[in-house]
Amino acid sequence: MTGGEVAGILVAVFWAILVSFLAVVLVRLAQTLRATTRLVADITEQAVPLLADASATVRSAQTQLDRVDAIATDVQEVTSNASALSSTVATTFGGPLVKVAAFGYGVRQAMSRRGAPAAGAGPVVVGRTLPTARRRKKKG
Repeated sequence: MTGGEVAGILVAVFWAILVSFLAVVLVRLAQTLRATTRLVADITEQAVPLLADASATVRSAQTQLDRVDAIATDVQEVTSNASALSSTVATTFGGPLVKVAAFGYGVRQAMSRRGAPAAGAGPVVVGRTLPTARRRKKKG
């Protein structure tokens, strides 16, 4: 056997090992691709109903948001009407009620002073009391 024949045998063995290794890699790659294809098919089967459910949920949420928007608009209208009513009531009854309350307070004060005269009270002009500097001092 010559050197060329030995080299040829070595190259043939090397190629056989390389082809065997590549065959194993290709077989495993084919298995991986089959598993991936199966996985994608399963995910697709499960994702389509989920997407349909999600779409239905989004439609339902949009309907509810439309209802909430309508309710918020109605509440805003009711609030503005209540504010207008409150202003009207305050304007209509506020002034007279304050006057009645002031009159009642004045009557109570007058009744309490009538029963027990205040010590050191100066002359009283109807509707107001004179300032201290203008009062006449009692001699005595």
